Amino acid sequence: MNSAQENRFWTPNTILLLFAILVGGGVALYRLFYGLGAATNLNDTYPWGLWLAFDVLGGVAMAAGGFIIAAAIYLFNWRKYRPIGRPAILTAFLGYLMAVIALFLDIGHPFRLWHPIAMWQIHSIMWVVAIHVVLYTTTLAIESSPMLFERFNKTRALTALSKIMVGVVAFGVMLSTLHQSSLGAVFLIAPARMSPLWFSEFLPYMFLISAIAMGLAMVGTEAMLSERFFGHRVDIEIYRGLARGMLITLAILLVAKIFFLIRSGVGSAFNGSLPGNMYLLEIALGIILPLLLLTNRRFRTEPRAILGVNILVITGVLLNRLNVCLFAMQGYSTAQGAGYFPSLMEFLLTLGIIAFGIFLYKMAALYLPLFAKPIEPSGR
Repeated sequence: MNSAQENRFWTPNTILLLFAILVGGGVALYRLFYGLGAATNLNDTYPWGLWLAFDVLGGVAMAAGGFIIAAAIYLFNWRKYRPIGRPAILTAFLGYLMAVIALFLDIGHPFRLWHPIAMWQIHSIMWVVAIHVVLYTTTLAIESSPMLFERFNKTRALTALSKIMVGVVAFGVMLSTLHQSSLGAVFLIAPARMSPLWFSEFLPYMFLISAIAMGLAMVGTEAMLSERFFGHRVDIEIYRGLARGMLITLAILLVAKIFFLIRSGVGSAFNGSLPGNMYLLEIALGIILPLLLLTNRRFRTEPRAILGVNILVITGVLLNRLNVCLFAMQGYSTAQGAGYFPSLMEFLLTLGIIAFGIFLYKMAALYLPLFAKPIEPSGR
């Protein structure tokens, strides 16, 4: 590492990230040695908590930008998005990697995480989700590999990869579409426990649509932060295109939300209950407010204004995942005399996982050709 790289590496932000990673790593070891009961506030009524709701469901939704931008570049040949191709795919890969880490620590027997690969249960939605995670994480690793091959001058590997990249991306788009929706399908097994505000046979489609909105917001936010911290200049038209896509996606999501709210009973959202209030917060913060802002031309054309909308959308979708996983079951759980609030260790581990993802992204930005143009699709 030369002196210039050392100066860029050893920043206060990096030290803070490393501290959070160390603390999170300590919590992870404690959980592995002493179990979920000692490290979390989970119980038989609330077996899924912060790690699953935020780290897994939220992390996978954040990664949706990878398949959207990869499809735009490699399948539709939308050339203007090529400058953000590699960062978007890397962000998706890191999102899935963080989800895998959280899932490893969240299941009762962590070292059995590999079982779905060898022990197929084709009638289980949980098995479907597990296989999607394995296959798409592998696909994202392949899509991200050109950076490593370029870094170490592996020209033969790059040439071979360029010939199959379109097929790899197409497979990845199919997998990600199925996986985003299958995460919603998991909750179809608990109709008696969930509030009608969220439960619907169309929940898989709602997960997919909201993930697309979040993916577009994450890609735009990541590009702006890369501009700020790494000097990676991005054409303003890229931000405008992402904002237009977000506007269309949020409009579709709002129509669907209104339809299902009317069908389930509007009064349940305005009865003053915790689930009702969380539902209204999710809709107002993550859909209605961003939509109103995006109807203003400034919020579709100016990067800082778009960033504000992106943050609202990301927050709204994360709230949705927390709501579906936790607050949608609050009524049932209260009737059972149970409650749940994450322990300090759950928060610390979540911060550690997020810090780990940011740290890996920074390392890639410093030492790999992250901001180089993606490999040209074969024949183009």
